[in-house]
Amino acid sequence: MEKLRLLSLATSDFAALRLRNQIYVDKSALVFKVASQNGKFLFVRPRRFGKSLLISTFESLFKFGLRDFKGLAIEKLWMEKKTYNVVRLDFSEIRPDFGLDKFKADLRDRLIDNLSPFGFRYQSAGSSILSQLSAWLKKQEPNSLVLLIDEYDTPLTSCLNDPELFNSVQDVLSEFYAVLKSNDNELRFVFITGIVNFNKGHLFSEVQELSDISLNTEFGELLGFTRGEVEEYFYPYLEAASQALNLPVSDLLEKLIKQYGGFCFERSAAEKVLAPWSLLNFLASPRNGLLDYWFESGGRPLDLMDYLNPDATMSPENYGREKFISLSSLSGDSSLESLSDLALLTQTGYLTIKAVKNGDTVFLDYPNLELKKAMAQLYVENLLAGKSAGQVGAGPIVQVLSEESAEALVHILNRLFAAIDYQRYPVRDEASVKAFTQVYFAGAGLGPKVEHHTAHGRSDLEVKANSRHWILEFKVSRGEDDPEQKLEEAVEQLKLKGYGDDPASEILFKVALVFSLEERKFIRWKEV
Repeated sequence: MEKLRLLSLATSDFAALRLRNQIYVDKSALVFKVASQNGKFLFVRPRRFGKSLLISTFESLFKFGLRDFKGLAIEKLWMEKKTYNVVRLDFSEIRPDFGLDKFKADLRDRLIDNLSPFGFRYQSAGSSILSQLSAWLKKQEPNSLVLLIDEYDTPLTSCLNDPELFNSVQDVLSEFYAVLKSNDNELRFVFITGIVNFNKGHLFSEVQELSDISLNTEFGELLGFTRGEVEEYFYPYLEAASQALNLPVSDLLEKLIKQYGGFCFERSAAEKVLAPWSLLNFLASPRNGLLDYWFESGGRPLDLMDYLNPDATMSPENYGREKFISLSSLSGDSSLESLSDLALLTQTGYLTIKAVKNGDTVFLDYPNLELKKAMAQLYVENLLAGKSAGQVGAGPIVQVLSEESAEALVHILNRLFAAIDYQRYPVRDEASVKAFTQVYFAGAGLGPKVEHHTAHGRSDLEVKANSRHWILEFKVSRGEDDPEQKLEEAVEQLKLKGYGDDPASEILFKVALVFSLEERKFIRWKEV
C-alpha cells in the first residue's frame, strides 16, 4: 500500500504542518475572504475545532506572505507583498483563578512578553500597562500591526459563577479593547477567537467596528470538515479504515457522518461539518472503532457545565425535548444575567443548529451520536448525584438487552432508580419514568425512541440492541392503584396496538412494566 500522508492530528502550527507535509484541508480561500479585509473579527467555535490552527494560519500569512501556502487556493488570490508585525495573544493562559489582582498581573506580563519583540518597553514606575500600550501603539507605522487573540473568553468563562469577579474581569478586558479602538489606524487586521460569544456585552462596547462572523453563512465551513472534504483529502485513510473494519467506504462514510458530523454553525442551517478532532483520531486508529474522541478529550468544558442550571437545563426530562432559541440570543448576550443555557450549549458544541424558521427561530438538537451519548451520560450523572450508571450497578445494560431476559432488564432498571437523587429529580409520573429510562439507554450508546410514532400509534419507549428490538409500555402505580390492573392495561395496550408487529429481522420483545411511585421501583412486569 502507498504510504499515507501524515494526519494533522494535534498540530496547531500552520507552518509546521506544511513543513511536515501533513494533510491540510484547504480552507485558504475562506482565509483570504477574511484576511483581505481591513477589519476586526470575532469568531467563536467549540473546543477542538481548529481555532488555534486558524490563528496560526493568519499569523503565517501576514508574517511571511505566501511562504507556507504553495499549492493552496490563496496562492492565486493574495496580492499583498507587504508583511506585518504579528502579535499573538493566548488568553487561555490568564485565568482569574487567584483573584483580580493576579489576573491583572498575568495580563500585564502576557502583553509585555508578546509585545517586547516589537520594541515595546514597559516602565514599572510609569503609568498603567494599558496607558503605556496606547502610547506605544500611537508611535507605530499606520497599518503595520496584526493582532491575533486566541481563547479570548477563557478569563470570563472561568468565573461565570462569580458575578462580581466576572464583571471586574470584563471591565479590565474592556479597557484593553478600548485601547485597540483608540489606535485603530495602526492595526491592519484583528482576529479574535473563542468558544462563548460575549459580543453584545460591555466587553466590546468600545470596539464598534467589530464584525462577528460566527454565524455568517460564508464562513460556516471555515472550521470543521465537509463530507466532500473528507472524501477528497482523506480517501486513502477511508480505504484503509474500510479494510480494517470490513466495511464498504460508502457505508463507513455514512457511519462517520452520523457519529462525528452534523455540526452547523451558520444561520441558514444549510452547511454541516464533521468534528476534525474526532475524525482525525478515528482515521489514525480505525481498529479502535468509532470512539467518543471529542467529548473525552476536552469537549467537556467544566466551567460551563457548572454554570448551567442543573435542575432545569440539565434535568433528564429535557434530554429528548424539542429545543429552540432566537437567532439573536444565539449570537451573543448583553450581560451575564441574560446568558442563555441553550446558547452556551450550542456555542460549546453540545447542541447545534438544525433549522431556522420564521427568520429568527433556531431549532436545536444534538449534532451526532457521539454527542447524544455524551449528553445522556451527563444527564445520568446529574440524575445519580455525580455517579455513573456503572458505579451504581447499572452498567451492563447493553449486555442485558442483547442477551438476557425481561426479568433481568427489570432488575437492572431497579438498580438505576434506587440510586436516583430523589431530592432533585423525583419520579413524579409516567413521563419521568420514560425520560429517566431514555437517558440511561442513550448514555450506554443505544438509540432509544420515546413515544415513537408507528402505524398503530405511539409506543412508550423502543430500543434496539444488536439483533433484539425491545418495546416497553410503562404504567405508574400510586398508593390507591391496583398494580395488577395497571399491568393488564399495559399488556392490553401492547396487544391491541400491535407495536412492532410489522415484519422485521429483529427478535422482538414486548414488555409491560408497572412502576410504584411509593416503592420507587418496578413492581410488576410481563412479557407479551
